Amino acid sequence: LFPESITTEQQSLVLVKRLLAVSVSCITYMRGLFPESSYGTRYLDDLSLKILREDKSCLGSLQIVKWIQGCFDALEKQYVSVFFTFQWSVLSLLKTVTEMYQFKFKYKKNVPQMDISSNHREFVAGPCSKDVKQASRLLLRTLYLLMQDLGPLPNDVTLSMKLLYYNDVTPKDYQPPGFQEDGSPGDLLFAGDPINLRVGSVSTDFHFMKVRVTAEKKRVRKADSNLIQKNGPTEISHQGLDCEEEDEEEESTKINLLNLAFSQEEVIGPEKKRKVSEPEKLPLNGRK
Repeated sequence: LFPESITTEQQSLVLVKRLLAVSVSCITYMRGLFPESSYGTRYLDDLSLKILREDKSCLGSLQIVKWIQGCFDALEKQYVSVFFTFQWSVLSLLKTVTEMYQFKFKYKKNVPQMDISSNHREFVAGPCSKDVKQASRLLLRTLYLLMQDLGPLPNDVTLSMKLLYYNDVTPKDYQPPGFQEDGSPGDLLFAGDPINLRVGSVSTDFHFMKVRVTAEKKRVRKADSNLIQKNGPTEISHQGLDCEEEDEEEESTKINLLNLAFSQEEVIGPEKKRKVSEPEKLPLNGRK
């Protein structure tokens, strides 16, 4: 499922692509968006993973696979900074988000670090393949556990995706396959009281990927009320969804036991004009 060793940029890219595809597949499977026939089964040690496939009998799953492939193109070019999947509620004319899944990407140069505390010039290696695999496995296991703890979705939801880019390197006219320029208003309204959940992150010498989930507080069954900050935002801005966090946290290569942290963190960041893409077609609802 994942490369046995991560020593080149291409191997790291393969890992990030597959980790994204498996994560999105997990989300759609555990939230019951598509039928069983739309998935194949793969294994990561003792983890049984459901992977979306091009099921011609389900147009919705075909659409999601196409969008994931479009994100792959942006990953290869190192343009995409954040990949969002939204589940929309359509109870009213105003679109409201019931759940949001955020995949944040950073690209790194593999530069050996010198150990200046030693009398000899020793170079410190980056994260080893074993640690990367452990982090990947932990992220997926945490995501599966979180999906099991979320309450059921409303019946009238559809799935959409958006891409945000690094403006300094992305051509203004660039659109990955299956996407077009986002023409929707910048602000989104979240249904209910949202909380952010840190799922985990994976870091190689070339890529960094972090996963977060935002869901309605009342539908997170096992949330510890003492860990949830009150008076959080109910509106989400496209311009601030990729709010920056502590660099030392993101660049850390240590593998820790990542417990789910339930926190009402600020999701509205400083306003800045960002290039945003949305799917070419309206999402197809696969729920029965």
